[in-house]
Amino acid sequence: MAQFTAGLIDVFAEIPFGGNPLAVVEDTDGLSDAQMRRIASEFNQAETTFLMKSDRADRKLRSFTASGAEVFGAGHNALGAWLWMGEHGLLGSLDTPRTFRQEIGDDVLPITLVNVGGRVHGRMRQAALRLSAPLDTTDSLADALGLDLHDIAPTPAARAADTGAAHLMVRLRDAQAVDRAAPSAQALLTVLGNAGAEGCYVYAFDPASPDTAYARFFNPTVGLWEDAATGTAAGPLCAYLGAEGLLNPEKTLVVEQGVKMGRRSLLHICLTPDPELSGTGIVVLRGTLTL
Repeated sequence: MAQFTAGLIDVFAEIPFGGNPLAVVEDTDGLSDAQMRRIASEFNQAETTFLMKSDRADRKLRSFTASGAEVFGAGHNALGAWLWMGEHGLLGSLDTPRTFRQEIGDDVLPITLVNVGGRVHGRMRQAALRLSAPLDTTDSLADALGLDLHDIAPTPAARAADTGAAHLMVRLRDAQAVDRAAPSAQALLTVLGNAGAEGCYVYAFDPASPDTAYARFFNPTVGLWEDAATGTAAGPLCAYLGAEGLLNPEKTLVVEQGVKMGRRSLLHICLTPDPELSGTGIVVLRGTLTL
């Protein structure tokens, strides 16, 4: 019988039960892929992250959805894992900023942590922006999202953007249109496949108020219907808006997500020049997992 320390942390949350919950399991080098998938299914969260040793970085992270799909990129799955480690003293003193390296798939990416007022804050750099070709037409996209064609803003064009995971960026005309989106899973899967994207990030953005965006995220390709906070989508959104010259002079963006789900999340991104995602979290559960 094997035992592991594990629990839940609400990432990008200002209060408990906000943000995006992440399950974390420590010291999992001896687990098989099948065991990790079973554990992720048991936790039944958007993602479960497993902490491992690495010969390329300070830690190796592997993350699985409840349906068993492995996900990559540096989003809430990674930030939450490091916040968990920092909150439980696994990284030593964080009274001054310290930078660590994380192995996620083929990438080794930096993350900086610091304790501010008793809470650990993290900022994490993603990979450089990669853009796919814009969609030729948005008719099928509008149908898949359960929206009218005029709900989709023409610029920036709907296209897949990738800073660790490719997601389809779809600007809608306002926040009300974002909240009205009611996708058809099968139709959206077809659109995403044609776009070369994993998930779909619908967002409202006003160039006259370029500090903020309002978003929802759908990812039927990995069995995740709606996500409360998606760093691997907020990062490429910021980078895409920056490439289009739409950000403020400081090249920063705050994305509000999860409101429709009752789990308001705030994701802070800054271009440095690659997107750097920052936030904090709240540990809501810690215990022992027995196999």
